[in-house]
Amino acid sequence: GYGSQEKKSITGAISTVTSNDLERVHGGSTVSSGLAGKIPGVSFRMADGRPGASAAIQVRNMGTPLYVIDGIQQDEGQFNNLAPNDIESITVLKDASAAIYGVRAANGVVVVTTKKGKKNSKSTVNIDSYVGWQNWSRFPDPVNDSYTYQQLVAESQVNEFGSTNITPEELEKYRVGEEMGYQSFNWKDFIIKKNAPLVNLNVNASGGSENINYYLSATNLKQESVLGDEFRFERSNIQSNVNANITDRLKVGVQINGRIEERLNPGIPGADDYWLPRFAILRNRPYERPYANDNPEYLNDIGHNETNWGLHNFEIGGYKRDTWRVLQTNFTAQYDLPFVEGLNLKGMYSYYIADHLMNGHEYTYEAYTYDSQTDTYNATGGSTNPWREREQNKVLRNIYQGQLQYKRDFGDHGLDAMFIVERQEARFLRNWVHSVPKTNVLPLIYFSDVDTYDDSESEEARIGYIAQVSYNYKDKYYLSFSGRRDASWKFAPDQRVGYFPSVSGGWRITEEQFMKDWLGDSTILDNLKIRGSYGVLGDDNIGIGAFDYLTGYNYNTGIAILDGQPVIASRDKGQPITNITWFKSKITDIGLDAYLFDGKLSATFDYFYRLRTGLRGRKYDILLPSELGYGLPDENVNSDAQFGIEGALSYNNTFGDVTFNVSGNASLTRSKFISSYKPRFNNSWDRYRWSGEDRYNTIFWGYTALGQFQSQEEIDNYPVDIDGRGNETLLPGDIIYKDVNGDGRIDGYDERPIGYNNYNPLVNFGLSFYVAYKNFDVSADFSGASGYSWNQEWETRIPFQNGGALNEIFLDRWHRADVFDPNSEWIPGKYPALRYNNRGHSNYNKNSTFWLHNVTYLRARTLELGYSIGDSILEKLKIQKARFYVNAYNLFSIDNLQQYGIDPEVNDTNGLQYPQNKFVNVGINLSI
Repeated sequence: GYGSQEKKSITGAISTVTSNDLERVHGGSTVSSGLAGKIPGVSFRMADGRPGASAAIQVRNMGTPLYVIDGIQQDEGQFNNLAPNDIESITVLKDASAAIYGVRAANGVVVVTTKKGKKNSKSTVNIDSYVGWQNWSRFPDPVNDSYTYQQLVAESQVNEFGSTNITPEELEKYRVGEEMGYQSFNWKDFIIKKNAPLVNLNVNASGGSENINYYLSATNLKQESVLGDEFRFERSNIQSNVNANITDRLKVGVQINGRIEERLNPGIPGADDYWLPRFAILRNRPYERPYANDNPEYLNDIGHNETNWGLHNFEIGGYKRDTWRVLQTNFTAQYDLPFVEGLNLKGMYSYYIADHLMNGHEYTYEAYTYDSQTDTYNATGGSTNPWREREQNKVLRNIYQGQLQYKRDFGDHGLDAMFIVERQEARFLRNWVHSVPKTNVLPLIYFSDVDTYDDSESEEARIGYIAQVSYNYKDKYYLSFSGRRDASWKFAPDQRVGYFPSVSGGWRITEEQFMKDWLGDSTILDNLKIRGSYGVLGDDNIGIGAFDYLTGYNYNTGIAILDGQPVIASRDKGQPITNITWFKSKITDIGLDAYLFDGKLSATFDYFYRLRTGLRGRKYDILLPSELGYGLPDENVNSDAQFGIEGALSYNNTFGDVTFNVSGNASLTRSKFISSYKPRFNNSWDRYRWSGEDRYNTIFWGYTALGQFQSQEEIDNYPVDIDGRGNETLLPGDIIYKDVNGDGRIDGYDERPIGYNNYNPLVNFGLSFYVAYKNFDVSADFSGASGYSWNQEWETRIPFQNGGALNEIFLDRWHRADVFDPNSEWIPGKYPALRYNNRGHSNYNKNSTFWLHNVTYLRARTLELGYSIGDSILEKLKIQKARFYVNAYNLFSIDNLQQYGIDPEVNDTNGLQYPQNKFVNVGINLSI
């Protein structure tokens, strides 16, 4: 960041994890995957477990934070793709202490410090290497038996239409399963492979003399997917930090961080290459098979061949290769001015360049059916619509910082003042070409084959002036003021500049004489500090485009035919956005830090409140003639708030040969919509149902399920009309909904708040422990959350969704004893009677407490057992350290979604997200 503080002098809500916390997490491929549960007030949601994926981080549920790496503001991708071994510490600023970082800091700041060499330390080479095996934590299971599947299809058709076109004779063929087309096939086992490998190697060297120190590191990570070895991710990192004292007063430093990352997989239809295989598991029916006559030379024509997993490999389907090459260089110089003690001047220049290249080719292919009578394979399907794509992106960033700092103690008084100027500028270049090649063989893109070409260029810039003054008296009273003047390129010139002040203070009560007299020689309470902060932070991420404050025209918005000739159309951009500016976040935090029993026990507690004003909204009561062709733009008229509490405890001690540490943290955050521009409603019900004024956000509305009908007689006599047709479409097992307003029918007026309309939990908590005995050590991390909901939908609610496979959970359903006898008895189950692919059915399509699950989970995030070789053996081997370890990541989870095959960090309603992986790793740490 812009400076450093001793822990005792911190007056903001700040939490830190160190390299020790990060290096024992060997799961996933990004830094964020190792932070879950370790920092109070910070949520980590791993909603996607594919190779190279990262967790979504939010500070106090306020949104995506700003990342600062070695003093340079970076994006989330640069943070996640650091090598964990290169990180010294990660510090999270959660309150007004973030204001000093300017316009992107309103959602908190994650500050990363990379490792450096130490002064007068001997050269050391460290090696950390591990190999691991991955498997999906959970995923829904389809019905894999063709006989059972077809039996349920017949059952669902009878339930919906009163009859089925499937005969008992045909069902018998599926039961026997000998004839081609009547056998069973397990698509999930065919698509998902066991024990996908993960390999990581880090080698670093560090050391230092009186005047120079260095840290050099190289890391290589290879991760394959459970979808097969043709789905893989690889990243290579380098890190170099060199610092030197040129004279007694002049210090210089050079930091280099670079990486090459590559994602490779077959060419697959759709925007997300990892989506289709998950979809195929619950789309492909169990009597369908990947190859005609089980001959892998001939892809089977199953009618929806894009989900036939026999297609998706480099040989038949094509390829997609996505590569990033990134280099970040920082140059710093600090000069201690001779004429004033404690005054120094520091300058920094940072240059960032990123090159991205995506090459993709989806091939044409043929799909076949097998004629057993003639023993021939006939091409009856496939794809004649190939594509060849290439996308190139280049990002160039320059950051300039100048800093003047004065830091000095005057007896009992300490003063630290600094003034900083910071300028950031970036340029983005992109071109994308799409063609329809005539052959699968040549990877070249011919001009005659090109059907789409897109080229774009954009720029952005920000400039900030920062002043901060910190004062302490006797290390007892602390006061800090800061202010920042920022300007952003996003806004019109007269709205471009914002001023953002903050203030914080702390009182170490244990330094007061009356506390010392009261405590005496006791070590029960070593340090007790009360702190508070208030600040105004800006946010220019308001959803407007670059230069939207200018008038103009958008070109190529359509084509019109005039006099028989095509004319490319232009359209007015609309009213320029000249009267919108920053969101403003006013953050208040009151906290307490305590250290007890000679520092063995530490505790921290915070209450926080953020009022965010200037959110976008529209003044609907100002009307414009429709002939203008546009409406008024949004203005800064709405507001919301986030507030909550958080706390953390940690205890460490040593008893003989046993050293241990136990720590835990928890946080609760709520969000409210405060006000909007002149809200209006047609009636009192509309106000109750749709108003957001002074109401908690993320409310999920739905119906209350009272139970399920137990018989047809109960349905016939039920006084409330549930389906809008006198309940004539209902069957035993269907859901009974509460008639809240008592009007005798179920409709939208019976909806009430029943859960949370957000996947970001209100409550987050974590627990960690570490125990070492002689040469053995064991550590574990747990993380959990509560206060969010999963709404069971699509493949997890609608039987035979898309006319495809059936989720196995529907085996436990209400059904007749004999599918072909409508008068046979009903056998109870958990789910209503099946209907075939009928999303619109009145009983299935209602969001209710039957389908909504308010989630709570506790996940065993890491468990590691290590053994270090003793000193006597190390001396003989001429090495400093040798430690072997076994590590498990995402070992298990205790939650209420396991029965559905859904990972608790759910991020969609159909249950088809790429789940998190379970890892088992073995590795070694060496120091030479």
